[in-house]
Amino acid sequence: MLKIRLQRVGRVHEPTFRIVVTDARNSTKSGRALEVLGSHDPRDKSKTILNVERVKHWVSVGAQPTITMHNMLVSKKIIEGKKLNALPKKRPQKSEAEQQAQSNNAAQPSAEQPAETPATQAPVTS
Repeated sequence: MLKIRLQRVGRVHEPTFRIVVTDARNSTKSGRALEVLGSHDPRDKSKTILNVERVKHWVSVGAQPTITMHNMLVSKKIIEGKKLNALPKKRPQKSEAEQQAQSNNAAQPSAEQPAETPATQAPVTS
């Protein structure tokens, strides 16, 4: 599968990125890009350069932009859609009351398990 992604080319503490089309299996640092579509400087947002025609061509062919590239293309109005959340999802924090309720439920036998009755036990013969 083809991906439209950012490839870092800047110096230490001075990030600059190329916008490239590459195979998804290639590493981001491999340098094996099919085509360079532009560049992006996150320190100066106005320095983002994109070849819009080629981006639209690759998207029409089936190349999938990464989440960050999707958000950039939406903000530049190159593609339609909503921006996606690129940050990892957080698990909701459980309150102390919920944790105690869970531990109490685990300690008590559930009502679904039937208790043994004397009728179900086999008679003991001596």
